[in-house]
Amino acid sequence: MLTGGSLHYAAELCHTLSDAITDAMKRGVLRSRYDLAARMSELTGQEISKASIDAWTGESKSEWRFPFEYAAAFEAACDSTCLQQLLARKRGCRILVGDEALDAELGRVKRAQDELAQREKALRQRMKVKR
Repeated sequence: MLTGGSLHYAAELCHTLSDAITDAMKRGVLRSRYDLAARMSELTGQEISKASIDAWTGESKSEWRFPFEYAAAFEAACDSTCLQQLLARKRGCRILVGDEALDAELGRVKRAQDELAQREKALRQRMKVKR
């Protein structure tokens, strides 16, 4: 249940961004924050500096908020879904990627098949009763 202020997560966003950058560097996706800034600039067509990235990830820089319009570029540059996952958690849902998404789709197909089999069985029983 959402309550007043429960979706204020500025500090959590800063940590999520920082953690994603650190993880991307550990995985070799990025070399540095300068690399991230260059990649995001390329993806957005906007000039994004390392100083902006530092401000977005610093809790003490409360006047500098991460622009939502950069979320997709940030995730692409970090090869991450961290921001989607953060928003999903805040809204009480999950995102599924790759095999998880395929497994979920297979589950939906199986449920639909089961429902159709039940409907077919019920129709066949009704047909037997009428004869």
